[in-house]
Amino acid sequence: METYSLLREFADSWMLLFLFAFFAAVILWVFRPGSGKEYRDTADIPFRHEDKPATDEEART
Repeated sequence: METYSLLREFADSWMLLFLFAFFAAVILWVFRPGSGKEYRDTADIPFRHEDKPATDEEART
């Protein structure tokens, strides 16, 4: 069997299964319980300290 056919067969079977499992794991990780607060905090980073610069203490956190 030539190399192309062997790699094609691998990609059509096991790699497809692996990539689907990886995709499902990422989806489950994103929608896990309790992750909403973390994503909300990250999304609000550009809007922090709109009126005045952060103090040294706020900048460290």
